[in-house]
Amino acid sequence: MNWYCDIAPGHPFHGPYHENEYGFPVREDRVLFERLSLEIFQAGLSWLIVLKKRPALNLAFDSFDPLKVADYGEAEVARLMADASIIRNQRKIRAIIENAKRFNGLAAENGSVARWLQGQHPKVLEDWVKLFRQSFVFTGGEVVNEFLMSCGLLPGAHHPDCPVAAKLAKLG
Repeated sequence: MNWYCDIAPGHPFHGPYHENEYGFPVREDRVLFERLSLEIFQAGLSWLIVLKKRPALNLAFDSFDPLKVADYGEAEVARLMADASIIRNQRKIRAIIENAKRFNGLAAENGSVARWLQGQHPKVLEDWVKLFRQSFVFTGGEVVNEFLMSCGLLPGAHHPDCPVAAKLAKLG
């Protein structure tokens, strides 16, 4: 298995994400929406590209506020497609806008998406993928797997000997 822990430490982009975010429990809906969106942007690309473009993506997508993104229309799609500082893939951009709408619906029904996710836990990956395909768009197995690992909902984000795994174990 190729562990992120083997390449991330000391890297200017991978290192901080690996040591401070990847695998840590996420309870804030805006962060959950950002993570889901970043995983969608990563599909077919390297994670390094996404991490390098993350500040520009946050700026372009109103800090991934799902309430704001859900209101995006054709003018915003055109603005995003013209923005060379982000990943310009129209399918992904439209998926993120649609997912913001669905995200907000789940939040309204459950109090928050974080609460909805906790209510689904635990599941095996295959069941998570089915659930995400029913709930969102552009959420194949790899997107769902990485999203859930990044948010601490699936095990395996860190090698057992990784110092971050020990830090996470202390968090419970």
